Amino acid sequence: MSDMSSMNRESKKRQLRKQIVPPPAPPEEDSEAIVRQAHAKVRKKRLRIFFLAAVILAVLGLGLYQYFNYRQYTDYAVVWSKELKMGSFVGCEAFGSNVLRYSRDGASYINSSGDEVWVQSYEMTSPTVAVNGAYAAIADQRGNSIYIFNENGNTGVATTLLPIVKVTVSSGGIVAAILEDSAASYIYFFNRDGSALDVTIKALLDGEIGYPIDISLSPGGTQLMGAYARLTNSGISGRVAFHNFSEIGQSVNNRFVGGFDDIYEAALVARVHFLDETHSCAFADNSISFFSTRNQLSPELIKQVILEDEIRSVFYSEDYAGVIVNNSDGENPERLEVYSQTGELVFSVPFNYQYTHADIDGDKVILYNEDSCRIYTMSGRLKFSGTFDFSVAKIRSGRFPNTLIVTGPENMQEIRLQ
Repeated sequence: MSDMSSMNRESKKRQLRKQIVPPPAPPEEDSEAIVRQAHAKVRKKRLRIFFLAAVILAVLGLGLYQYFNYRQYTDYAVVWSKELKMGSFVGCEAFGSNVLRYSRDGASYINSSGDEVWVQSYEMTSPTVAVNGAYAAIADQRGNSIYIFNENGNTGVATTLLPIVKVTVSSGGIVAAILEDSAASYIYFFNRDGSALDVTIKALLDGEIGYPIDISLSPGGTQLMGAYARLTNSGISGRVAFHNFSEIGQSVNNRFVGGFDDIYEAALVARVHFLDETHSCAFADNSISFFSTRNQLSPELIKQVILEDEIRSVFYSEDYAGVIVNNSDGENPERLEVYSQTGELVFSVPFNYQYTHADIDGDKVILYNEDSCRIYTMSGRLKFSGTFDFSVAKIRSGRFPNTLIVTGPENMQEIRLQ
């Protein structure tokens, strides 16, 4: 009995010792392995959470993109509205974050909140506007004054002795203007402060270059693209010419570095435009031509798109060039076509709508008249079609994919499409 009791006591002592005395520590390398395994488990858990969150955000983003891109709107709600001074209102041009509003007695820059950033008064009989990036020029057609602006206000006024026909401006504020008298046309150049530059191009219908119809300065202001009419043995034909005012063009007459005549033997060029520093386009009565000046001494024709139907309107942005032509096929009377910088067709869609203006704003093509609007995406889908209960002079994209800023003669408002 005593032996059994003693054995029980010893057994209980051993059990008590095991509970009180900790097991021997594992070797140091085993401890580091355990820590690494624990860190690996944490990393895997975080990666799983991150991957799951990324998938959810991607699905949500795709859903929102599909919603805003493919949904068609037919109505709107006014987010805010502000009254504007009427004056002798002429029109609006996209400028800065919103619009440059101009009249015969002055101009104002209005930002995307509807606030007047600056106001400039002048007296003009027939104001015309050119915009390029952060600069704009307002000239009095057949008059003698050119007002130059940036987003902070007037930077200078150029005064000419001959009547002004057309103006263009670079994104740095350099201005080129076509002036004419009874004998010839001239292209003069001005600094952003209005002072004249010592550069002049004289142009004659039967001269080496031809008679200037339209001009466009590159954003950097060192290249000029011109649409000219030339007198040839077969009559009057068109020409697109490039002039360079950097050191590259110093050694050539009239800074002329390249011209394209053969492709316009039976057509006149009405409009030219630099899309960016190296890409430009020219609109003739039967074609759109796309050029590259990557080699500034040797401009290159990238592509010419022949249009079988009559051109009704042309428009462009930094990335696209668009035309509206008569539609000879189908029941819709007109067709909208948009091209990339290199002349590739982005989309073509027939339509039936009485527009008066056509613009490209970002990834939208906006057709509108004084009281209605149609908006197409760059996939050719109709995004909005609706009528307004206020007058419209300019429509631009708003702060969000489904908002627009609409400017009229008397007010500006932001609307949300519904």
